[in-house]
Amino acid sequence: MKRTLFYILVGITILLMMLSSCVNDKSNHNLQSNISEQKVNTNLENKSNVNLESEPSTTIEDESNTGLQIRIQTDSFTIVAALNDSSAAKSFYDQLPVTLPVENYSTNEKIFYPPQKLDVSGTPLAKGSIGTLAYYEPWGDIVIFYRDYHSSSGLYQLGQVVFGIEQLESLSGEIKIEKMTD
Repeated sequence: MKRTLFYILVGITILLMMLSSCVNDKSNHNLQSNISEQKVNTNLENKSNVNLESEPSTTIEDESNTGLQIRIQTDSFTIVAALNDSSAAKSFYDQLPVTLPVENYSTNEKIFYPPQKLDVSGTPLAKGSIGTLAYYEPWGDIVIFYRDYHSSSGLYQLGQVVFGIEQLESLSGEIKIEKMTD
């Protein structure tokens, strides 16, 4: 009887140690996620010195930045994206300013349709993360990802959100998109 009770207690102890390890792993993962989010927010805060009330005198630094920046405005907030040096990004930029309805699509993206199709010749396929601005050629829509996504053929990189990334999921209704000039 004592021996059986001993084995039961050892088994329960091992089980509790395993559960404790799982909880600690999850806590560590949550801590790492929080640290990563704080780094992203800090980077955004460092870039948030853009004066959105007037035209900025300098552009936000980004390795893919051509100096072409766009402002996406709703009644409540503003998002800024830096466009890359692709023909599709320039084609979209040339169509601005526009006011368009934005729609939810799937569980990770917002979409809208530019007035004209974009020229994708020489434009790289989109691969990236949250805040990616891309053109989905088969449907002719522009996509802004507010959650992770998988690359797809026909999805071309236009640029990256550099200010207001935390607002992407809230984007809805009519949006005004305009050029930001020096």
